[in-house]
Amino acid sequence: MKVLPNLKYTPTDEWVRVEGQTAIVGVTDFAQSQLSDIVYLEFKVEPGEQVKQSSPCVTMESVKAAADVNVPVSGEVIEINEALTDSFEKINSDPYGEAWLIKVTMSNPAELDGLMDAEAYEKYCQERGH
Repeated sequence: MKVLPNLKYTPTDEWVRVEGQTAIVGVTDFAQSQLSDIVYLEFKVEPGEQVKQSSPCVTMESVKAAADVNVPVSGEVIEINEALTDSFEKINSDPYGEAWLIKVTMSNPAELDGLMDAEAYEKYCQERGH
């Protein structure tokens, strides 16, 4: 399981990379490995839309299960990674790189304080028996 040190993590297995006021969001390596091969992806948000922390932004389906991806921080969606709708496999092969899902201009950066750092997230995953 890969966990990157420069990201923040949620208990529902999303990651956030912060660049200024922008939060780039994706799913963790742990999440994609639990889901297995992604076969479908649907964005629930559009650029320009206001989102609240923990609200669903993407639905993913795999051969095993369907899962919602939640927004880790509140703000305005500025971009969605439309390329993924034609290449779901990137979520499995490159969850921290090309497979980012959405970009959000944060309205409340203090929400980041409630997220886990890499060390805490790794421990959290281990406690779940993986």
